[in-house]
Amino acid sequence: MKTFIKSLTIVVAFLSLTQCSRNDSDNISLNDETRNIGTIIPSINTDEKSNLVFMYEEEKLARDTYFYLYQKWQLVEFANIQKSEQSHMNAVENLLIKYKIDYPKLAVGQFQNQDLQNLYNQLILQGNNSAIEALKVGATIEDVDINDLKNLSKTTTNTLILKVYSNLMCGSRNHLRAFSSALKLQNVIYVPQLISQADYDAIIHSPNENCGN
Repeated sequence: MKTFIKSLTIVVAFLSLTQCSRNDSDNISLNDETRNIGTIIPSINTDEKSNLVFMYEEEKLARDTYFYLYQKWQLVEFANIQKSEQSHMNAVENLLIKYKIDYPKLAVGQFQNQDLQNLYNQLILQGNNSAIEALKVGATIEDVDINDLKNLSKTTTNTLILKVYSNLMCGSRNHLRAFSSALKLQNVIYVPQLISQADYDAIIHSPNENCGN
């Protein structure tokens, strides 16, 4: 788990060196995905439980960062994607509740995981520098989110967890498209930090996806 946090922390250090579209398509069905599952619930192990708690807070980090950056810069990307991140949190939360896993319920900008707390503080400082830097923060969060979800998907065979992770990745791809398009309008080309250039190119050159279906 700390590998994911360390990777994102390293990426943030490089943020300063390196068409808006609505992304609500992943907002609706994500929450229903875990509510409407039948009575057969796959078993879950300790690592899967801790990974779910981590992803809940990582999605919260995205939501809280975008909430702050929208207040700062009034960019519609942050307003739209913040709503999607709330639905991502809800999807993970449904699993946490289903499996009776304790998880933190903290105010905006507060995290139980101290590494994520430190990272949030770094992202806010970076995003305060300019609207372009704020958009870079957004693109980087989605870049890292996709990478983390891909890695976590390799650690489980639980079908409920895999479905939610897949939906979250779908939403993050939509978000990455939006941030990349907004940066391109400012003559800035985002360079992926964790996912491969080939994967990034495939994402931004494909249309938005309808997630959760």
